[in-house]
Amino acid sequence: MRTFIFTLLLLSSFIAFSQSKDRKIEFPDIPGYQTLVCDLHQHTAFSDGSVWPDIRIQEAVFDGVDVIALTEHLEYQPHVDDIPHPDRNRSYELAKDYAKDKDLIIIHGAEITRSMPPGHCNAIFINDANKLLMDDPMAVFREAKNQGAFVFWNHPNWTRQKPDGAAELTDMHRELISENLLHGIEVVNEHSYSDEALEIALGNNLTIMATSDIHGLIDWAYDIPNGGHRPVTLVFANERSEKAIKDGLTNGRTVAWHNNTLIGKEEYLKPLIQSSIRIKSAAYMDDTQVAEVIIENVSDADLIMQNQSPYRFHLNTDLVTLKGHEQTTLLVKTKEIKNNFDLSFIVLNAYTNTTEHPELKLSIEVK
Repeated sequence: MRTFIFTLLLLSSFIAFSQSKDRKIEFPDIPGYQTLVCDLHQHTAFSDGSVWPDIRIQEAVFDGVDVIALTEHLEYQPHVDDIPHPDRNRSYELAKDYAKDKDLIIIHGAEITRSMPPGHCNAIFINDANKLLMDDPMAVFREAKNQGAFVFWNHPNWTRQKPDGAAELTDMHRELISENLLHGIEVVNEHSYSDEALEIALGNNLTIMATSDIHGLIDWAYDIPNGGHRPVTLVFANERSEKAIKDGLTNGRTVAWHNNTLIGKEEYLKPLIQSSIRIKSAAYMDDTQVAEVIIENVSDADLIMQNQSPYRFHLNTDLVTLKGHEQTTLLVKTKEIKNNFDLSFIVLNAYTNTTEHPELKLSIEVK
């Protein structure tokens, strides 16, 4: 009986945590766009995953994810003896039904699973996954284009297909890009990040992506009970709709979030960071020229910033961390009373390319 009660208490605690606000992924909108949290590479028991589609729906709701795609392997079906399903659309259909009363957008997708080249690629916004089952790999991509798909290259640094771990364009990938058959690339897949994939994205106008590629349970894979988070693609959309998400992806309006690191083009990354920071108050301490500035970070990312200002801090070194969803107090030594001044930082855990960080200027108005 005691064991039963303990199990019930443990289960209730897990459910309470799963539904708590703390685990929800939250980033602010940027000027002109809504920020939508997307995880567009996931698996279930309908390919090589370990769970039924309803679990993916529940996990996404718990994590505050706005958009998901269940991208089952077309050619790789290890559970086929236990779950025979000639219809490759079945996972999507079940997910749509499970999510019908949820505030969650389900995108129809599938994973083209080939040896290198071209390797594995996800086709999303498709109409019929069954029509992608054909021998000629180029024909598969052309059929995806016929269906209006957005196609991105999965884990290009996967050591099982690229033993040196370095993503590299092949002639086939160049052909896919030239024919507008390949539109994005995973800079982050699961736990791995690829400098080379980011360089490929920036050099070939491919959309920067981050995905969980989850097969098991999201909580276990990313240690969410202890503060971890799944990798996601933040898509900047005109509205909360499938059409707007596709437009955002097609036009490269994304930022990848992985392991408390933000990766994206400066034109989207910088407004995201700027929108994440609010100056709550600024005032001089009595009988001093030291200004107390209270800054709030309304995003999930702990922003690690290096001071570039002409002013030094009274308590901090030049390295400051603005914790996500918390307020931070900086004591700024301006040496004279000022009505306003600027603080400049480099955000060290944000990347606009493999070596450069965005700069941030905060305009402080002193009361």
